Amino acid sequence: MTEAHITHIGGPTTLIEVDGWRLLTDPTFDPPGRRYAFGWGSASRKLAGPAIAADELPPIDAVLLTHDQHADNLDDAGRAVLPSAGTVITTFSGAARLGGGAVGLRPWSVHSLRRPGRSPLEITATPCRHGPPLSGRITGEVIGFALRWPGQEHGALWITGDSVLYGGLREVGTRFDVGTVLLHLGGVQFGVSGTLRYTMTGADGVELCSLLKPRTVVPVHYEGWSHFRQGRDGIEAAFSAAGPELTWLEPGKPGTVPI
Repeated sequence: MTEAHITHIGGPTTLIEVDGWRLLTDPTFDPPGRRYAFGWGSASRKLAGPAIAADELPPIDAVLLTHDQHADNLDDAGRAVLPSAGTVITTFSGAARLGGGAVGLRPWSVHSLRRPGRSPLEITATPCRHGPPLSGRITGEVIGFALRWPGQEHGALWITGDSVLYGGLREVGTRFDVGTVLLHLGGVQFGVSGTLRYTMTGADGVELCSLLKPRTVVPVHYEGWSHFRQGRDGIEAAFSAAGPELTWLEPGKPGTVPI
């Protein structure tokens, strides 16, 4: 049985080690306490720091960056990590902003990682909508990532990215057999926009997983910032009532996931 080792570092940041590859998602390594502006009058304060410092990371083959324009997905210390990574894969517009050879993907486009002595790793960008309809011009471009490689027994490993539940996320289930999903949750809201949400709630995650039927569900990006409106207790309540069992990763400690 193929296994992946996933370490939740904090927020959306995870270290994924599988089949000889080391992947880092959405690097956020700033200390807590700072308030960050997200544009259009929205802002959030970072409440918790990373479980692993940036200088404690092993060599990284690729950074999977769902988007570069929000500090809860890429902060200053996270940006400092990017030059040392083998490859940075992100949105098409984000790659243009970052430069340095970053690979920009649009939804459903594919980039493959290849190294001598390793099986190729296929990375497909998946669509996201980081807010209500027509919010894209405000929140910017965001993608998720579906990972596939030879020998997978239980389907793709999917990182949803920051998104509300909408048709683009549901379409992933029609294109991929998803074995493991890293769900970006938290039900993000900002005072300036009232009741509008910018990421999924636990109930949204339950609905999505009822379509995907993944083997393993790992919640991420639901804590550590003041703009999250639903933490672990609310997510657990939603899934215990109607969803599959959740796999909670203890920050800083690798968890083993069958792949």
